[in-house]
Amino acid sequence: MAREATLGAGPTRTQAGSFCEFGFVVFLLLIFVTLRPFALRNMSILPLGDSGNGEANIWRQVCYLGTFALIALSSWQATGARMLQAVPATLAILLGWCFLSAAWAPAPDIAMRRAVLEIVIALSAVFAVTTIGSERAFTLLGYVLTGILLVNFASIALVHQAVHLGDETDRQLIGDWRGLYYHKNIAGAVTAITALLFAFRALETRQLLHWLVFAAAVAFTIMTRSKTSLALLPVALSAGLLFRYTRRNSLERWIVAATAASALTLAAIAITVDFHAIERFLTDPTELTGRVAIWRGELAFIRDHPLLGSGFGSFADTGQLSPLYNYVADKWVQGEAHGHNAYLQLCVTIGGIGFLLAMVAFLLRPLAIFARMERQEDVQFYAPLFAVFVFGILHNFAESDFLEGDGPAWIAFLLVLASIHGRPQPASQHIVAQTVQWTAP
Repeated sequence: MAREATLGAGPTRTQAGSFCEFGFVVFLLLIFVTLRPFALRNMSILPLGDSGNGEANIWRQVCYLGTFALIALSSWQATGARMLQAVPATLAILLGWCFLSAAWAPAPDIAMRRAVLEIVIALSAVFAVTTIGSERAFTLLGYVLTGILLVNFASIALVHQAVHLGDETDRQLIGDWRGLYYHKNIAGAVTAITALLFAFRALETRQLLHWLVFAAAVAFTIMTRSKTSLALLPVALSAGLLFRYTRRNSLERWIVAATAASALTLAAIAITVDFHAIERFLTDPTELTGRVAIWRGELAFIRDHPLLGSGFGSFADTGQLSPLYNYVADKWVQGEAHGHNAYLQLCVTIGGIGFLLAMVAFLLRPLAIFARMERQEDVQFYAPLFAVFVFGILHNFAESDFLEGDGPAWIAFLLVLASIHGRPQPASQHIVAQTVQWTAP
């Protein structure tokens, strides 16, 4: 009774917080494990509107809607109308624009369904983090990611398709580890994010177990041979360390320096590559596993449709209705699940207006919040989240994570956005006020 009085919450609110935690764990499992772990890669049998992750699967939709209902109801019971204030205004406007853009999409029904799914997933993440608190949310995420890492390692020996097999159309994928995920790039991003979170946890606790999780996550990332994740892991880790160890009165300067250093690192890598190699892949559409052909098609489409784009969710899995159908000569590009550059893909799908809204929501506002953090406890807790934030911003130059339904890298980025909204504020001030130390299972 004394504890409840201290918290200012009766049994009903306590139970609501517990239900919200349960819903959040189910949500994380849906995101990071999916309903189709170890799925066989056979794109030829997938129906229109299904990108291999079950996007058109009725059971998948039911699971997400049911999880959202549980999280939303428990959040309402615990926090009341304050749960609506948890949604950043910039994110709410962006999601509203995505929904509106479905009206002019070439396949409005598919676009509308994907827009609704995006809204449901985004609100699930935001409501859950707000109700249970940032610390507890990332504690639970740590449990889930550690379990997935163990399953991934075990699957290499036990599950035949946990490695890209010899029947891959892209021969470069053969032998790469993918664990329970559909593609090695997804697995690489998840394990890289795991490494980032546990690197900082290990620095804080100095426990051997946390160092082992970090080392194992790095090892699995290496075995996926996901070039983007491998290149960005040390960059994001360095950014987080700068955030953590700089003096409070110089934090903003170091955030700018870390961002600039990341950009300069990528530029340095680019200019050290042989010039003729650069010229070749810029002129040969088949270079970079077809990315150049996609990028050229995207740029051509953006020139013709600069403001509104083609409509949310219209980029992939729409066959001849795809906005790139008339912009690329090689029609195999139609089978791509995304544009391998989120910034270009945003311009293609939700137009220049949506792109600007996204940059405010995903880049400018979060940077401003991170820059205002001065309390030492905020700096320490949010250092790994800043590392994940930097990883996400840079990762989207080579992949398309932003607004990608239930993509794990996008959800990790979204959890960061939800955690910093309304900060700085100690997690103990949330309804579910528990003194929880982030420990690995």
